[in-house]
Amino acid sequence: MQGHQQAPAEGPGTRPAEALKRGSGSQLRGLLVFLGASALVAALGSLVTLNNVNGWYASADKAPWTPPNWVFGPVWTALYLAMAVAAWLVWRREAARSRQALTAYWAQLGLNLLWTPVFFGLYPVMGATALWLAFGIIVALAVAVAVTVLLFGPISRAAGLLMLPYLSWVVFASSLNLWAALNN
Repeated sequence: MQGHQQAPAEGPGTRPAEALKRGSGSQLRGLLVFLGASALVAALGSLVTLNNVNGWYASADKAPWTPPNWVFGPVWTALYLAMAVAAWLVWRREAARSRQALTAYWAQLGLNLLWTPVFFGLYPVMGATALWLAFGIIVALAVAVAVTVLLFGPISRAAGLLMLPYLSWVVFASSLNLWAALNN
């Protein structure tokens, strides 16, 4: 009769049995997939933004706490990089719970992609209705990011922490979106 071996509990100095099973080539490809997905979302969003930031948005009534336009590019670049690394850290664990966490990640990334064309692209066509629709999307995005943080944290503390600036920025952006919806 064979004895059953138990995987060591996760903690300082231990590596769970299901963690880090992927080879270095696979690790690099995985990181590149997450970085590529973030870059794609950023690029698609910037296409819509660039066409409208100097259009209707330039003369829109914005919240008094709105940063200058030049701040958004560097902030989003850093956030997309942190998000990709966080997702990669969770993916490389190969834990059963990683699947649920990554599903939440992809859902929030989809909402992120959806928000920009609704807010910037639909305003010229729909007016304030587009801004209210965008506000609903960004609130859903904030909830999805919060869920992602909560699911990432137990799998990889670093991943959960890497997502916190993004959550903070989305909440901040929600306040900007709400002001725009109320005042335009």
